[in-house]
Amino acid sequence: MTRRPFLPLCGYLLLTTAALLAGPACATHADEAAPHPLIPLPAQIAAGEGRFTVDEHTPIVAADRSGSTRHAADYLAGLLARMRGLQLPVHRGEAVEHAIVLRLDPHAPVADREGYALDVTPQRIEISARGDAGLFYGAVTLWQLLTPDAQHGAVQLPGMHIRDRPRFGWRGLMLDSARHFQSVAEIERLLDQMAQHKLNVFHWHLTDDQGWRIQIKRYPELTRVGGWRTPPDAGRDGEPMRYGGFYTQDQIRQVVAYAASRYITVVPEIDMPGHAQAAVAAYPQIGVTGKRPAVSVDWGVNPYLYNVDDGSFDFIDHVLDEVMALFPSKYIHVGGDEAVKDQWQASPAVQAKMHALGLKDEDALQGWFINRIGQYLAAHGRRLVGWDEILDGGVPADATVMSWRGSKGAIKAAQQGHDVVLSPAPDLYFDQLQSDRVDETAGRMPVRDLASVYAFEPVPKELDAAQARHVLGAQANMWTEHMPTMKHVEHAVFPRLDALSEVDWSPAASRDWHGFLGRLQAQFARYRAQDIGYADSAFAPDIKIDRAAALASGTTRVTLSNQAGFGELHYTLDGRAPDRHAPTYQAPFEVTLPVTVRAATLASDGTVLATPSQRVLDRAGLLSVDGNQMPNCPGSDFRLRVQPMPDATSLAPVYSINVFNSCQLYPATPMDGVATIHVEAVRLERNYALAHEAKLVVSRPHGTPFGELVVHQDQCDGPVLATLPLPDPAHVARRFTLDAAMPAQQGEHALCLIFTAPIDGPLYALDRVAPMPGTPKS
Repeated sequence: MTRRPFLPLCGYLLLTTAALLAGPACATHADEAAPHPLIPLPAQIAAGEGRFTVDEHTPIVAADRSGSTRHAADYLAGLLARMRGLQLPVHRGEAVEHAIVLRLDPHAPVADREGYALDVTPQRIEISARGDAGLFYGAVTLWQLLTPDAQHGAVQLPGMHIRDRPRFGWRGLMLDSARHFQSVAEIERLLDQMAQHKLNVFHWHLTDDQGWRIQIKRYPELTRVGGWRTPPDAGRDGEPMRYGGFYTQDQIRQVVAYAASRYITVVPEIDMPGHAQAAVAAYPQIGVTGKRPAVSVDWGVNPYLYNVDDGSFDFIDHVLDEVMALFPSKYIHVGGDEAVKDQWQASPAVQAKMHALGLKDEDALQGWFINRIGQYLAAHGRRLVGWDEILDGGVPADATVMSWRGSKGAIKAAQQGHDVVLSPAPDLYFDQLQSDRVDETAGRMPVRDLASVYAFEPVPKELDAAQARHVLGAQANMWTEHMPTMKHVEHAVFPRLDALSEVDWSPAASRDWHGFLGRLQAQFARYRAQDIGYADSAFAPDIKIDRAAALASGTTRVTLSNQAGFGELHYTLDGRAPDRHAPTYQAPFEVTLPVTVRAATLASDGTVLATPSQRVLDRAGLLSVDGNQMPNCPGSDFRLRVQPMPDATSLAPVYSINVFNSCQLYPATPMDGVATIHVEAVRLERNYALAHEAKLVVSRPHGTPFGELVVHQDQCDGPVLATLPLPDPAHVARRFTLDAAMPAQQGEHALCLIFTAPIDGPLYALDRVAPMPGTPKS
C-alpha cells in the first residue's frame, strides 16, 4: 500500500549539516551551506543539542537479543571499516554511554516496519525501530552520516533527531539477465547498492527469447539448449562462438538469501505467453508450430508464443512449482508483454481452442491464459504481477499491474482496483542514454537524464485518493540488450538510482533538486570507495560554439555549461589541465582559432565532479563531425547507440543507428574550398526483430552489389554530390573508410548521407564525416 508521509511538525526540518551545527534554526539553501550526505532524504530531521564523536574507541552495541539487531550492527561495522577505516567493536549488552546503540523496540517512535528513529546526543547515538528492516535502514542512514567525504578516521556529528519511514512499499530495480548474463558476484554487488539506497524489490528478468537463465531440474533442456545462443558472426571480431549461461538452483538460493539479509525481496520473472523463443527452442512441443527455432540473437519482439493446450500448461505449472520453491516472494512476475499473436492466429488448433472457450479474439485468449496462470499461483499463496498488456484481455482480480507503456496502464489498473507499480518507458528505463554527449556509451534514445528521474512522480494526477492507495511504488528497469557487462549496467544505473531512491522513499514535498546535487558529492566518494563505475554525465562540461561562424570567420564565442547546472566551471586555453586555480567561467568568451579549450566542473571544495572535457577548435577539427552528433533525417526519431558487436565488452566505441531509416544529416557548414569527402564507417549486425513494424524499414534501390553511401546537398532529395560504393563485407574489416571527390562548393550547405545497402543484409553507421579541401571533380 501507499506510504503516507509524516505530517510536517514545528521544528522538524530538512537541515544541512552546517545548519544542524548552528542549532535548531531554519534550513539554509544548499548554496549557502554544505549539504548533509543523506540519500534518500529522511522524512524528518530536527536539530539536537551538542555533538558526538565516533572514533575507533566507539563500540556498537546490539541492545537486545535479536539476531536481526546483531546483523544490523555487524553490517554497519562492516561498512564503516571498508569505507571509513574505522574498526568499531560490536557486542551485545545494555545501552552504555559513548556508544552506538541499536535496539528493536515495540514502542519505538516510528510505527512502521521499515521506519526507524535515529538520535544523536552528546552521550550516544541510538537507533530504534519496531521492525528488523527499519533497524537496518537506520544503520544505513548512520553509515551515510559517518561518511560525508572520502576521508578516513573519526567523524563528529551534530546533535540531531531523525524520524523516518518510506513513502512507498515497493522500491524496485529490475535487472535483465536474459539478454546479457551477469555472475552471482556481480548481482550481489548490485544488491549491496540497492540496500544502501533503501530499495527493497529486486525484479529479476530470467527468461526471454535470447536465453533461459534459471535451472529447472524437471526440464534440463531449458538451460542446456535454451541457455545458449550462437551470436552473429560467431568467433570473429571478438564475438564468442556461443553466448550464455544460467544460474543453478543453489546459486539462486544464494542470491535470494543474500538479498533477504539486506531486506530485499527477489521477484522472479518468467515471461509468458510471448518472449518464449528460448523455451520453445528447448522443448518445441510447448510452442505453437511444433518446430524447433534457434535461441534468438535478435533484440526486439520475436514471434514465438507458448501453446494453449493442456501439455503446455502442465509444463508451465511444473516450471512455476520449482520457481516458487526457490523464491519465497509473495509476487511472481509472468511478463505478458509484447506477445504478437501471429502464431496463434495461424494455428487451427489455437483458433479452435479460442472458439471453444467463447473468446472473441487473441487478446481475450491471452487474458484467459494469464487468468489461468494467476489461479495456479493463487492456489499456492502467490500473487501474479504482469506488464500492463495483461489489462488488454482481462486480468485476475488480485493481479498487480506493472505499467511500462507510459503511465496509462497504471491509471487504468488503479481505477479498476488493481495494485500498480509505476515503471514507465522511457522515464524509468535506465537503458535510455543519460546524455547525448559524444562520449556517452550505448543505449536507447531519447535521453532520460538525472533531473528527469528525480522529477518523476509515481502517483498519476488522474487518480483520486482512494485509487492512489493502489500505487505500491516505482521501479527502474535495466534492460541489457545494449548493456553486455556490469560496467555498462553500473554506468547506466548510477547515479540515476540515487534519484529514484529519493522518489520512492522521501516525502514528495521534500524534493530539492539543487540540494540533491550537493548531496551527490558524498555519494560519489562512496561509489569510488566501492569501485562502482557511476556516470558523471550530469556534471560533465559541455563546450559549445557557433561552428559555422567559427569556420567562416576564424573566431567564435565559447559557452560552457553542464547538464545539471551545478558546480563551478573552470577552463584553460593554454594547454594546462583546468583546476580550481584556472579561470572561473562567468560568461561566454571569444577565442581565435586554432585553440584548445579544456574545462572542468568543480564542487565548492575543489573536488572534481566529472572527467574534464576538451575541444580542439581548428578548421580540420570543426569540419570533421562525429556520427553520434549527426541527427536522424526527418521522418523517424528512432535511435540507438550500439557497440561494434552485440556482445562487445568495451564501453567505447559506440555508433548511432536508426534501424528503420539509415540516413543522417551533416550540419550546415561553410563549404568554400571543399572538394572531397572522407567518411569513416562501420558495418554492424542487423539483429533486430521488429515484428509488425518491419514494414516501416525504408528500402532504397542500389546500383552496386552491396549498396552505396549517397551524399545529397542540403536536403535528402537534393542534388547528389557523391556516391560511394560499399565494400564487400567478406573482404574488408568492419571499420572502413570511404573517400570521394565532390563538385566545388560555395557558401553554407548541409549534407544528407543515406546508406542504400539491402535491408536483408548488415546495417551501416557513420563513425565520422569530414568534407575536406582537395581537387574537385571537373
